[in-house]
Amino acid sequence: MDRIEAVGVLGAGTMGNGIAHAMARAGLRVTLCEVEQRFLDRGVETIRKNLDREVAKEKLTADEAAAALGRIRGTLKRDELAECSFAIEAATEKFEVKREIFRELDEIMPAGVILASNTSSISITKLAGQTARPDRVVGMHFFNPVPVMKLVEVVRGLATSQGTFETVRELAVRLGKTPVEVNDAPGFVSNRVLMPLVNEAMFAVMEGVATAEAVDEIFKLGMAHPMGPLTLADFIGLDVCLDIMRVLEEGLGDPKYRPCPLLIRMVDAGWLGRKSGRGFYFY
Repeated sequence: MDRIEAVGVLGAGTMGNGIAHAMARAGLRVTLCEVEQRFLDRGVETIRKNLDREVAKEKLTADEAAAALGRIRGTLKRDELAECSFAIEAATEKFEVKREIFRELDEIMPAGVILASNTSSISITKLAGQTARPDRVVGMHFFNPVPVMKLVEVVRGLATSQGTFETVRELAVRLGKTPVEVNDAPGFVSNRVLMPLVNEAMFAVMEGVATAEAVDEIFKLGMAHPMGPLTLADFIGLDVCLDIMRVLEEGLGDPKYRPCPLLIRMVDAGWLGRKSGRGFYFY
């Protein structure tokens, strides 16, 4: 397949704007698509601030930052993605939302174009099944904050072709990332291992074994984690953690993936972590 030069990114939230930032910084032209102008404006403003931060840290020159920002074009019309040679969605972690996006992308994008998902847990095989190009569907799971974190889980669905995998692996390397190959399974590797750990930390708090601060301190000092599991959960978003636990519970059918009742209650209360101002900690 031809080298990817123009990419479509669906979703300008935390992950979407980070992906657009990384792509534009690597010299790719980016069409960033959202459903409302205010979300698009917020996403582009975040990219601008993060590029300025990289200039301040002397990781980029001011000219390079301006050039990267100039390569990003915002739109509210998905059909404008048709001119891109690659598309990745970074929408909310709900299958119904992603299914609708993949069906529409399959109609909009030329037949040979690869469709990727930044999903952190949803089946790539199932998403591919919504399209007429299952061999051209792949997972490209970035980590937050995208411009900083090196890892990309490149997830093969059941039908993902070797050519698709190689193209996306090469793209990840162009972005300065380290691609790691993973086969499709609920939660892939990262969240299948991480989320039960986070969930168990929540059970420890709920059962009064220790405070959130104590749990986090133990992981930082005893296991050399850069942040404790509950600080990390707040950073990810407790609603996202709950969505992933439910994907694991349903997909693997094992009660060990049952979401902690405290997590469910906190999400019901709107305590979603850093983004809402309150989670296990106040922000």
